[in-house]
Amino acid sequence: MDDDDNTKTRKRSINTNNYKKKRSKANTQKKSEEEEEEEEEECGDVEVWDSLIRSFKQVQTVLDRNRELIRRANDNHQSKIADNIAGNISLIRQINGNISKVVKIYSDLSVNFAGMVRLRMTTTPPPPATDTSCGDVGSSDS
Repeated sequence: MDDDDNTKTRKRSINTNNYKKKRSKANTQKKSEEEEEEEEEECGDVEVWDSLIRSFKQVQTVLDRNRELIRRANDNHQSKIADNIAGNISLIRQINGNISKVVKIYSDLSVNFAGMVRLRMTTTPPPPATDTSCGDVGSSDS
């Protein structure tokens, strides 16, 4: 009798595990399909993110260059050698030029980002209306 009970229990366990595996696989496939749909919906976002990343990398490169120029200007100043201090004029002009580049990159980024958002808003249908009412929350009945 114990062997029969053990066998039945094992079969039930195997059937339960098989059911769970099938159910899990179906859920995974469903999630994958939903993720694909979300990725397709967000396709325009890739362009926006690429633009942002590209601009921020450009800014970081210019700022790194300025950091180096400032270090050199400080070294020249600390050396108190006339030629080195005179060379700071050129370094400061480069730093100012780089600051102008950063301002332009951010300005272009702002314009491009606003344009992409505007385009996205005009080409993407609005999301379905959702009920944002909160019932009795915030009511002044009490």
